[in-house]
Amino acid sequence: MDKKGINRDEIFEKLSKFQEKDLTHSSGRILGSMCTCPHEVGREAYSMFLESNLGDPGLFKGTKELEDESIRILGSILGKEDVCGYIITGGTEANIMAMRAARNCASISNPEIIVPKSAHFSFKKAADILCLELKEAELDENYRVDLQSVEDLISDKTVAIVGVAGTTELGKIDPIPELSKLCVEHEIYLHVDAAFGGFMIPFLKESSYDLPEFDFSLDGVCSLTIDPHKMGMAPIPTGGILFREEKYLDVMSIETPYLTEKKQSTIVGTRAGASAAATWALLKYMGMDGYISLAERCMEVTKLLADGIKKIGMELITEPELNLVAFRSDEMSVDEMASKLEKKGWAVSISSYPRAIRIIVMPHIKKEHIIEFIADLRQIII
Repeated sequence: MDKKGINRDEIFEKLSKFQEKDLTHSSGRILGSMCTCPHEVGREAYSMFLESNLGDPGLFKGTKELEDESIRILGSILGKEDVCGYIITGGTEANIMAMRAARNCASISNPEIIVPKSAHFSFKKAADILCLELKEAELDENYRVDLQSVEDLISDKTVAIVGVAGTTELGKIDPIPELSKLCVEHEIYLHVDAAFGGFMIPFLKESSYDLPEFDFSLDGVCSLTIDPHKMGMAPIPTGGILFREEKYLDVMSIETPYLTEKKQSTIVGTRAGASAAATWALLKYMGMDGYISLAERCMEVTKLLADGIKKIGMELITEPELNLVAFRSDEMSVDEMASKLEKKGWAVSISSYPRAIRIIVMPHIKKEHIIEFIADLRQIII
């Protein structure tokens, strides 16, 4: 560290130089991220609550009320208003919390969890941190978890089964109703990772899209991950974890004797109240109609992309179920295609199973971006 500080103008001049190296969502060139431009209402709300710490909620009672109401609103769109939970950092923390709750509820030696092969890598972190044996269920021909494979993996050590509503690589929705029945029958904890789909599926269903149930309307669902900083357009980091009952928080709570809250169930101690404020502000500002409109627009752009890919002779891995498109070509390897697209300024990602170019049509992606992308893609192949 320098002995003397430098002046404010120089600080921000240097920061601008660093920022110039970053890609921005607003450019429309980031096509492989599940995050997006934060909505201006969320930004403003976030900045108002920068000093609020929900790890010590007695000092920030207003912020705690915002969190509690946000959880109630999220519960209401996910099948059960009287849920409990927290606004946290994101899907990884939420999934770890859910697996911790499931493990502690079961209280058995050598616990196991069953996740689809399509599950987010955060479950590998959870297994490592919580000393869980992770078993991966096979996928069916539509890249959803295979129910028979799940059932075959169940043992007397199984403490949790995971279903995904909006898989990270392909945007597929696992057969959650069937998983729910299976978990009720075997008395196993069911967690649904809807980090991506949680802010899409309920609103598309309101818009007459034929999508399966995935939430607390199903008796077997014990917890659910939902990320406001994805399709909810909240600033990063803003995640959500919802539990059907308070008992799931109780089994993982520890005493915090020197804080205003005497017990704490979250993994992170100091928690940004700004995230809860931004979530509340956006839920109130957007309302059902706003999020329905947003979901519909993303699906319209998704269709434009999928149709364009097919017209230039490329193969869709699967017809899009949500706003995610994966494709490949017989003419060129996935890695070569990604490299050539990068040279043209497009930031795409590559799915691992199956290997394909993966594009997520987030709110910052407009029709004009897709038209330009398809033109560049056609030029690459030719």
